[in-house]
Amino acid sequence: MHYVDGFVVPVPKRNVAAYRRMARKAGKVWREHGAVSFTECAADDVKPGKVTSFPQAVKLKQGETVVFSFIVYKSRRDRDRITAKVMKDPRLAKMMNPKAMPFDGKRMFWGGFRAIVEL
Repeated sequence: MHYVDGFVVPVPKRNVAAYRRMARKAGKVWREHGAVSFTECAADDVKPGKVTSFPQAVKLKQGETVVFSFIVYKSRRDRDRITAKVMKDPRLAKMMNPKAMPFDGKRMFWGGFRAIVEL
């Protein structure tokens, strides 16, 4: 079964194009280092819930949208190896600067997941 890193981030709508450019570059680097796939998704049907939801989880502000992203790896071991290489890749150095990000990284959340069903 695969291993998946998932990310949720609020992106100002005016920055979606810049976010997309950044994600394409990052995705290419992740894939070159061995990720099985790299996907970025913009919110299309996400509404605030009664208890929790994507908008509530990132404290979505007016003029922002939610982006859900996931990177698929062959295994947790591969994920750890690939992520270590990606974090050292000089092509992504500028992206790691919080002031250069087209979103508020403080409201981003992420985690690693072990697949339990794959069809």
